[in-house]
Amino acid sequence: MTLRVAMPWYAVKRGLSALRRHWMLYHLADEHFAFMYDDPPAEEWVALDCETTGLDARHDQIVSIGAVRIVGNRLLTSQRLELIVRPERSLQVASMRVHRLRERDVAQGLDPRQAMRLLLDFIGSRPLVGYYLEFDVAMLNRQIWPMLGVRLPQRKIEVSAMYYDHKFRQMPAHARGETIDLRFATIMNELALPPREAHDALNDAVMAGLAFVKLRRLSAER
Repeated sequence: MTLRVAMPWYAVKRGLSALRRHWMLYHLADEHFAFMYDDPPAEEWVALDCETTGLDARHDQIVSIGAVRIVGNRLLTSQRLELIVRPERSLQVASMRVHRLRERDVAQGLDPRQAMRLLLDFIGSRPLVGYYLEFDVAMLNRQIWPMLGVRLPQRKIEVSAMYYDHKFRQMPAHARGETIDLRFATIMNELALPPREAHDALNDAVMAGLAFVKLRRLSAER
């Protein structure tokens, strides 16, 4: 007679996680970046922002990247990354008015592949934090996919969603159908956080990181 022993749910979960990691590593084109699939350091995140030539994730290009590490309840501005990236096409006047980078500024920038390697080394396996992070991740994945055959696997945390949940919990029941203002300036003002000049990749990453730390603390105090 064969004795069958049920596997505990946590063992099944570990098994699935190990299987997924093995599968993703199999498709990874450069084993140097296997660390992306490691367990992230406890209580660490990376706040991230990109400035681009426009808002079309399929065709526009990255011109600058800002990233800063978060450990516990501290934003470590001494552990930051600021990169200028050289786009393949000329900048448009409309985009220069937004991010204030000129042709001569980006002409000396990094090749996109080199910038991606530096960014991935900086992030490690840490979860990513940002304001409307989905767009930034889509822009980064356009560069990373041809390089590595995979997309950014790190957990993504959207600051505007955290803020929405925070404001929604504060609303009386009869007001919960009202629109919540999710503009970055509004979020910073409502959280009583010091604003920085917007549309600068590092500044925006720092502000997103500050908002994340504050919202985590407010959530823990509920």
